[in-house]
Amino acid sequence: MSPRAMLRVVELMTASRLRFPLGISDFRTLREGGYRYIDKTAFVDAVVDGDAQVMLLPRPRRFGKTLNLSMLRCFLDKSAEDCRPLFEGLAVASSEAARPHAQRYPVIYLTFKDIKPSSWEDCVAGIANALAKVYGEHRHLLAEGSLDDEDARIFRAVLDRRATKAELAISLELLSRLLAEHHRERVLILLDEYDSPIHAGHANGFYGEVVAFFRELLSGGLKDNPNLFKGVLTGILRIAKESLFSGLNNIVVYGILRSEYAPYFGFTEAEVRQLVTEVGRPEVLADIRAFYNGYLFGGEAIYNPWSVLSFLHDANKELLPYWVETSSNELVRELLLTGPAGVRAELEVLLGGGTIEKRIEESIALRDLSLDPGAVWSFLLFTGYLKPVELRVEEGQRIAKLAVPNAEVGISLRKMTKVWMELQVGGSEALEALLSALLRGDGPVVERHLSHLAKVDLSYFDTGGPQPERFYHGLVVGLLAGLGSTYEVRSNRESGFGRCDIMVLPKHAGRPGVVLELKRVDSEAGEAPATALAVALAQIEARDYATELRERGASPIHCMAAVFDGKRAYVRVA
Repeated sequence: MSPRAMLRVVELMTASRLRFPLGISDFRTLREGGYRYIDKTAFVDAVVDGDAQVMLLPRPRRFGKTLNLSMLRCFLDKSAEDCRPLFEGLAVASSEAARPHAQRYPVIYLTFKDIKPSSWEDCVAGIANALAKVYGEHRHLLAEGSLDDEDARIFRAVLDRRATKAELAISLELLSRLLAEHHRERVLILLDEYDSPIHAGHANGFYGEVVAFFRELLSGGLKDNPNLFKGVLTGILRIAKESLFSGLNNIVVYGILRSEYAPYFGFTEAEVRQLVTEVGRPEVLADIRAFYNGYLFGGEAIYNPWSVLSFLHDANKELLPYWVETSSNELVRELLLTGPAGVRAELEVLLGGGTIEKRIEESIALRDLSLDPGAVWSFLLFTGYLKPVELRVEEGQRIAKLAVPNAEVGISLRKMTKVWMELQVGGSEALEALLSALLRGDGPVVERHLSHLAKVDLSYFDTGGPQPERFYHGLVVGLLAGLGSTYEVRSNRESGFGRCDIMVLPKHAGRPGVVLELKRVDSEAGEAPATALAVALAQIEARDYATELRERGASPIHCMAAVFDGKRAYVRVA
């Protein structure tokens, strides 16, 4: 056997031994089980050496938040067991900065990730269960008999799940004080997915109650607490300060727009390159990059870790929307399918490969999402459905140029858009009829469907604003999302001697292709629809927009103009 062949055999044997920790977010289980761990232990140094005493690290779901907190707990928790073997060979094991902190601090580890109740009563019960579990881990404080009568009474009430809401609200502060007094050392408080019950409150009508409770709970444990060493919170969003963090002046938020802590959540390019090499499939890196890369945390390119590991674990190595399928995405669907028409129109521009510019607010007021179209874009950015390709600050406000991060997210958003389009045009059969007419160049049928859609969905405010063309443009791009995997839809793509509005390119030669130019009829200047159609068709021909379609082998090629006059559409094919 040649040396090259022997090397390949070794690579395949190594790959067969790799175990990927899908669904495992406990650091000890992962390390003791021999699973492949991407070393994020430098996160310990960043936390213990960081200036912030209390930090919030919001990231999209399944980007390693729980695993990082579990790892932090293993390294810092004051335990009789020697945990050093868990960190052998990892970065933190040789860190001089981290060594004095190893297994030094009593830890309160509280997770709310599974608390997703449908009522405020169930929410209180879920919180009580989570706090009882934490108190149970420290029941030795009660058994030793050193607590005064009142502290012991509240401790037993929390432990037995019969504490009042007022007693639950002070439980974090109480436990931190008792632990600090017992161990003569300040306490590390770790709160995982702090905002999960708050999302449930927004969805089920008890938002005010849950926010008021968490305001008191977090203030007691994290604000001006002399017994606190560090507090680390994770979640998906930063809930608006005025509603939740008004009492926490010491909290520092390290969101996805900041560079600090950026490499510790998700996989970097180098980490993914190493993984595909280890499994003996370096050739799949380009596909992984297209499907699961594209996130930008603090300007650094980040891969979706759940999807990367799911892909590598899959024996068939199929490029599927693994991350999207792990959640119902109910709030995202609600915002996109029932929100203002302008939101959907701009989403469709994004699905066509375009970008939109929006003001970004890091603090999200969930109750305002349905009322403020601008807040929707911040929500989509911080939940992982968009990425900031450019950032700037104007008059103290962050302005971002937003785009869809990768193919996986694009698939999810197109499915949502297709559902909306089917509803608007009269069902899936009507949508298929429209798309079929487009591909065969049937102008009258396309005109009828576009007129119907504009009439039922777009208000005169949308079509009469300063940029009505973008609503029409987004409307049509959204329709074309239904073409699925056989066509590629390009928006504002250079072809020939200019940029055509929309191009439908077949992925295989011999199938129809479409060039579509959109115009608004300038009725105020006396322009007639026929004139606008003629101008649009002349532009297609003069600038030879069909160039790329010919190069792709599209046949036949339909050059189509669509012009809009308020809520009426007119279509003509060259």
